[in-house]
Amino acid sequence: MNLADIPLFSMLRGRLGYLSEQQKVVAQNIANADTARYTPEDLKPFSFDAAMQAHAGGPTMMAVTEPGHMAPKSERRGLGSTFKAVKTPDSETTLNGNSVVLEEEMIKMSDARMNYDAAISFYQKSLNLIRLASRKPGSA
Repeated sequence: MNLADIPLFSMLRGRLGYLSEQQKVVAQNIANADTARYTPEDLKPFSFDAAMQAHAGGPTMMAVTEPGHMAPKSERRGLGSTFKAVKTPDSETTLNGNSVVLEEEMIKMSDARMNYDAAISFYQKSLNLIRLASRKPGSA
């Protein structure tokens, strides 16, 4: 049995890879905190929808099969569809053009570390459940 074939473990492996890469990016930003004209980098947030699309091999589409169902976001009309999120530039840029804020980077690093620890814990607990399920009844 290959653990990569189980969707839960493949998603956890993807999450761990994402968090590892995020820690690398944050470490790179911290290392370049004194580099002139350096702009910090960040990864797009890990999303469940993106992981499901990657696993299924394509986008997942919602279907309105009953009149009482909510319409997908792409088909919604009204006040909520008129507002769009806008990214604002960082407010802190030094005289040499560097815009790395060490406090923010350290918060990102600790957040990534906590999420990594939680994912590892969930991975280990899931493995323990598989071990428990694969034992012969009555064995210790």
